[in-house]
Amino acid sequence: MADGTGDLARRLVLDGTAEGFTVAVAESLTGGLLAAAITSVPGASAVFRGSVTAYATEIKASVLGVDAALLAREGAVDAEVARQMAAGVRRLLGADVGLATTGVAGPTEQDGKPVGLVYIGYAGPGSEPIAEELRLTGDREAIRAQAVRQALALAFKNG
Repeated sequence: MADGTGDLARRLVLDGTAEGFTVAVAESLTGGLLAAAITSVPGASAVFRGSVTAYATEIKASVLGVDAALLAREGAVDAEVARQMAAGVRRLLGADVGLATTGVAGPTEQDGKPVGLVYIGYAGPGSEPIAEELRLTGDREAIRAQAVRQALALAFKNG
C-alpha cells in the first residue's frame, strides 16, 4: 500500500497492542477494505474485534442502531450517520474504539450527494463520537482507498 495505508494500519495494531485498546469498524462505501487493511497486519487479532459491512441503509439501523428517522431524513451519507455507525459498532462488538465510513464512491451521485463526499466516524472512550467530512477525488477505487487511509488517520487524531 504505497499511499501509507499499510503503515497506518501497522501503527494502529502496534499501538493498540502496546496500549491495550481494541478497535471495531463499521463500513459502508469501503465495503470491508478498512477491516482488510487492519487484518493484513500480523498480530491484528490482539486489537481488532471485528467489523460490520452495513452497505444497505436498513442494516445501518437494524444492526448498528443508527436512527431510522435520521436515515429517512438525511440519507446514509451524513455526519451524524457516521457518528452513530462508529458508536454502534463500538457498542455492538465491545471495542474501545469504533471507526466508520459512509459516503459516495461513484460513479454517480447518491440521494443528491456528490461523488467523493465521505464521512468518517470515530467513537472512543471519554468523549462524544465525532465525524470528519471529506471531499475526495478520483475514480471509485481511489475514493474508497482514500477513505480507508483517512479513517486510519482519524484514529490517531483522536486516540
